[in-house]
Amino acid sequence: MEVKTSLLDNMIGVGDMVLLEPLSEDSFIENLRNRFDHNEIYTYIGSVVISMNPYRALPIYTPEKVEEYRNRNFYELSPHIYALADEAYRSLRDQDKDQCILITGESGAGKTEASKLVMSYVAAVCGKGQEVNKVKEQLLQSNPVLEAFGNAKTVRNDNSSRFGKYMDIEFDFKGDPLGGVISNYLLEKSRVVKQPRGERNFHVFYQLLSGASDDTLKKLKLDRDFSKYNYLSLDSAAVIGLDDAANFRTVKNAMQIVGFMEDEVQSVLQLVAAVLKLGNIEFKPESRSNGTDESRIKDKNDLKEMCELLGIEQSVLERAFSYRTVEAKQEKVSTTLNVAQAYYARDALAKNLYSRLFSWLVTRINESIKAQTKARHKVMGVLDIYGFEIFEDNSFEQFIINYCNEKLQQIFIELTLREEQEEYVREGIEWTNIEYFNNAIICDLIENHQNGILAMLDEECLRPGTVTDETFLDKLNTICAGHKHFESRQSKNSKFLTDHSLPHNCFRIQHYAGKVLYRAEGFVDKNNDLLYRDMSQAMYKAKHSLIKQLFPEGNPAKVNLKRPPTAGFQFKASVGTLMRNLQTKNPNYIRCIKPNDKKASHIFTDTLVCHQVRYLGLMENVRVRRAGYAFRQAYEPCLERYKMLCKRTWPHWKGPAREGVEVLMADLQVPADDFSYGRSKIFIRNPRTLFSLEERRRQCLQDLATLIQKIYRGHKCRSHFLLLKKSQIVVSAWYRRYAQEKKYQKIKSATTVVQSYTRGWQARKLLRELKYQKRCEEAVTTIAAFWHGTQARMELRRLKQEAQNKHAVTVIWAFWQGTKARRELRQLKEEARNKHAVSVIWAGWQGTKARRELRRLKEEARRKNAVALIWAYWQGLKVRRDYRKFFRANAGKKIYDFTIQRIMQKYFLGLKSTSPPMSPVDKSWPARPYRFLDGVHAELRKIFHHWRCKKYRSQFTEEKKAVYKEKLEASEIFKDKKALYPSSVSQPFKGDYLEITKNPKYQKLNSSVDAKVLLADVVNKINRANGKGTARIFLLTKKGVVLADQKTGQVKASVPLPDLASVSVSTQNDGFFALKLKEGSASAIKGDFLLSSERLIEIITKLHLTGATAADSERLNIDISDEFLVQFNHDKVCVKFIQGAARNGNGVSCKRKNNRLLEVSVPTTA
Repeated sequence: MEVKTSLLDNMIGVGDMVLLEPLSEDSFIENLRNRFDHNEIYTYIGSVVISMNPYRALPIYTPEKVEEYRNRNFYELSPHIYALADEAYRSLRDQDKDQCILITGESGAGKTEASKLVMSYVAAVCGKGQEVNKVKEQLLQSNPVLEAFGNAKTVRNDNSSRFGKYMDIEFDFKGDPLGGVISNYLLEKSRVVKQPRGERNFHVFYQLLSGASDDTLKKLKLDRDFSKYNYLSLDSAAVIGLDDAANFRTVKNAMQIVGFMEDEVQSVLQLVAAVLKLGNIEFKPESRSNGTDESRIKDKNDLKEMCELLGIEQSVLERAFSYRTVEAKQEKVSTTLNVAQAYYARDALAKNLYSRLFSWLVTRINESIKAQTKARHKVMGVLDIYGFEIFEDNSFEQFIINYCNEKLQQIFIELTLREEQEEYVREGIEWTNIEYFNNAIICDLIENHQNGILAMLDEECLRPGTVTDETFLDKLNTICAGHKHFESRQSKNSKFLTDHSLPHNCFRIQHYAGKVLYRAEGFVDKNNDLLYRDMSQAMYKAKHSLIKQLFPEGNPAKVNLKRPPTAGFQFKASVGTLMRNLQTKNPNYIRCIKPNDKKASHIFTDTLVCHQVRYLGLMENVRVRRAGYAFRQAYEPCLERYKMLCKRTWPHWKGPAREGVEVLMADLQVPADDFSYGRSKIFIRNPRTLFSLEERRRQCLQDLATLIQKIYRGHKCRSHFLLLKKSQIVVSAWYRRYAQEKKYQKIKSATTVVQSYTRGWQARKLLRELKYQKRCEEAVTTIAAFWHGTQARMELRRLKQEAQNKHAVTVIWAFWQGTKARRELRQLKEEARNKHAVSVIWAGWQGTKARRELRRLKEEARRKNAVALIWAYWQGLKVRRDYRKFFRANAGKKIYDFTIQRIMQKYFLGLKSTSPPMSPVDKSWPARPYRFLDGVHAELRKIFHHWRCKKYRSQFTEEKKAVYKEKLEASEIFKDKKALYPSSVSQPFKGDYLEITKNPKYQKLNSSVDAKVLLADVVNKINRANGKGTARIFLLTKKGVVLADQKTGQVKASVPLPDLASVSVSTQNDGFFALKLKEGSASAIKGDFLLSSERLIEIITKLHLTGATAADSERLNIDISDEFLVQFNHDKVCVKFIQGAARNGNGVSCKRKNNRLLEVSVPTTA
């Protein structure tokens, strides 16, 4: 990727309009078109940035782009909004100059996006750190909230800002953001009750209906159908590319980041819902007996739901819609309202309610993002305000907006001329007066205190009698008729009497951007902006926490009969304050232009762009910049850029940069009238001179590139040749070395072989001699050994022969005895077989004989006496049955009873030997041996457990019973609710951990307590300002709670038990708890107590038991939640518990996030 070193490099068109040649409106527009077609949407006019809305995403806002423009000179890179933001930030940080960035342009030109880009760039380049990142995130997240409540879809822009916003971002001496302050100007509150065709109401209404959950809508009494609400236009309710549901979630998240409490968010949504409900209230006429008409509400259902949301009695608000009370001195007059007046009162209430809610949101955001330190801050202001508006039908809003733009154009010209003049004086160059159109005469026409249009409008609104828009126009025609920038058909100026483009009920003002026709209808009503006092008083009676803050004038105790200031007067004062603020800062300008009315990319409408160029005064700005010198540059970068054009300055100039530039300009023979030397810069009068220098530089760079290529190619070839030559010498040297080494190795190897053979022959010869000598010496020993061995073997054989002879006799005798025994055994077996054979044969014979006789008898029985046989069988069967009945059945029962008795005896003896321990918490029990013992086994287990528990309880003392009672109470309160509870079960409750009655250090403290001390321990009292803890002695008695200093023992606070309302703890593994006091009690003057203790479970349990047993007191409520409110003095602070990683080995940490939030970080447990 190519890195540019100047905006003149590879320039598309002209990057700085001051250098445009020739300068005309057509060339100006053509240059913008050329750059727009090449996606170059930014162009300079000196230090002013022109921004074209591309209507699509471009890859020019990446983190890489941020780093590219960071700490770079303004003209060093191609035009970009980041260059202006970086220049402003560095001037603020390094030169200690307060800055302001003025972003102007018409609706849809991209002003809001430009302000976001400036803020995101400043956030990216400033310092890092937890606090800094938090401030940056809050500043950036304030935009979605304000856009939701202050932006709307118009025919020109899907996200048009319908209010002016000025944000002062405050920095410390290092350039890190500390906070900010937002000012808003003229919210278009008439849009709440009526929108032009093709436009929408404010975004928040559609976001709420599309993105809120069904439960939330049910609580707010709303329906998702847009058509059910009169204040919402239906023809453009859905916008392509706009996800209202997702944006609603973004807004809620942004409000949480900025610091809104959950109840505050709910209150804001209730007011938004109330505005929608208010629009559905309709009226009908009703005649009274005296002939006057009054209004009545048609359907009171919407009124009822609105009153329920705001906590107002329905009858009070219904009367405010029907009657008006006028107070004059000591008299009160009540008049009825007709239908038209009732509708006016309804719409006025809706507009005021929404407008004041928006102002409250801005104030609430300022509370969260304001700088905490009171030291002097550096300030960068960002102004995002509506541009010049010329519609077909222009009313009071357009008149006020265009007046603001006239003031901005006036200060723009003044500050631009002043900046030019200051630079000329600073550089020592003669200042030439510049002729330009001064729009001060137009500003005077509008804001003059006596004859100005605003002054006459206020005078007309305040005077008694009948006041209408026609009387106001007549007054303008009378007083302003002679003004050259005021036109009207009814004025005495005859040249407008026949101008049919100017209606009778309109007047025309020639602004610096062109003529604008204003319709006088509605000027008086919109400037009055009256809300009936009955409405204010009705709203003040609401029980809603926010309504009373929005309508303080409704307080009956503070009735002010003075007429409130008009809308025009308020806006004029706000613009005056803004102008004075801007004049104290160094200005930076961004002029936004939209290329077409279709909101489409790649379309450039010449007439539309030309119109914007005219009314933004861009041509005037270019002429102001070019009136003296078109281009200026510091000597160092100028010499660095053009030094190659002169041989004396190329390649390096040794002297001062100015002398080098003078030598350069003299050598180039540039006419002396075309440039001037300042103290630190050179000023070039004509752009042609600069372009001539650029052309010479471009040609010189081409020549230098050719020369560099030639030198490089020669150097490359020489380097290659020298490398080859060096390589050949190295290869030769290495080869010769290798050959010599190889020859040496061969000679060495041969010598080694000869030596080895010679040494081997000598060694073998010596070995043979030694072996022969050794054999001769060992021969006698060997012969003697053989002789002794022969003698030993002969003796061994003799002994073995003797042993064998003796053994043979024994063996023979054993064999004989065995043979004799076997013979006798065979003889006995033979005799036994003979005897058995006779028996067997006899038995076989008897059996055969018996079977034969049996068959014969059976045959005879079958033939002769079948009946007798059957009877005999019957008698036998009967006998057998009786036998089984009286003998076998009784024997079975006795056997069964005996078996069961033995099993039960064995079972009970087994229980005796395997019975479990006597601990009541031991759940072990022997397994049942037989299934039929299930019921007995379970019943015995229950009886044994009850007996064991009774034996265990009989050992308790009264003190131990009290401890277990406390443990049981703690289980009922905290089990499965508090993560800290399981670790406290095994810890005994001691109560007096400080031994306050024995320790002499606390003797004075003990004597000051008039009741028995139930618990004494050291706790940490949390400081609301910084979240840090201070050690305190915590005493719990039967009458109350005492907090004392740990070192001195001095009592810091004493709270009777009846004054305690509740105790709040979290669900996590921490020791934080809040003692909440009853409102109005003597102890609640300084607010609640936020404490921390390692023995939280014991403290809360004893406190709960003591409060329950105290006379005339209710049981103390224990609230277990990860987010609860604590009253500190007059403010309610939210204590929020989150899970996070332990830092620096620390456990639970408490830190203040903002004025209304304390965040407790609890480390996650594995």
